[in-house]
Parts: sequence; C-alpha cells; structure tokens
Amino acid sequence: MAAAEEDLNEDERAGLELIRETGGIHQSDFWKELDVSSRKGSRIADALADQDLIQREETVYNGHNTYYLTPAARDLDFSLLMAGDQLSPFVGDDEVNAHSDAFSQFVMNLAYEE
Repeated sequence: MAAAEEDLNEDERAGLELIRETGGIHQSDFWKELDVSSRKGSRIADALADQDLIQREETVYNGHNTYYLTPAARDLDFSLLMAGDQLSPFVGDDEVNAHSDAFSQFVMNLAYEE
C-alpha cells in the first residue's frame, strides 16, 4: 500500500477501491455506488485526486456536467508484461500463436527469472 493510501479514511478507501475495480466511473454514479450523499462523494473524489491516487476529467454524462474518475497511471504495474527485458508477445498482437518462437522465448524468460 502506498504511503498516501495509509492516511485514507474508510470512505476514501472504499472509493479508491471502487474506482480501481471499475477502471473508471462517473462521479454521479460514484457516490450512489458508495451509498453516500453527492456532497460527500465529491469530497471523497477531491481528496483522492488531491493525493494523486485518481484522475478527474470533466465530462457530460446523461446530459449533466460531471467528472469521470479513473485510477492514477502509477497504479499500473507494467512489469507484469515483462520477462527479463522482453515484452510479452501478447502486447499489440491480435492473435498469438502459442507455438511461436516469440511465445516460447517469453515463457522461458519467465521460468528463468524465478
């Protein structure tokens, strides 16, 4: 858990978890999902954005101005796509041949890392 997350209250932790689980949610739905008032939901989103745990982007949703809340980019762990210095063959390819040399080499690199 990041240092900023240790200082979160229960509502802020629940809000951050919701945003991470959904991958992004409109603020107008965010507070409803958390079962809090719109005012409290806005304060939770503000607190998370102030700590750079989420990003807020202005948008129009169902005809109303709101924000779209997404997890901060630093929450993504790109190391999971790597085996040594080799990028996963699944990145960028629509179809991966499990019998290809690229896939075999990637799996072998994963095995040797451990």
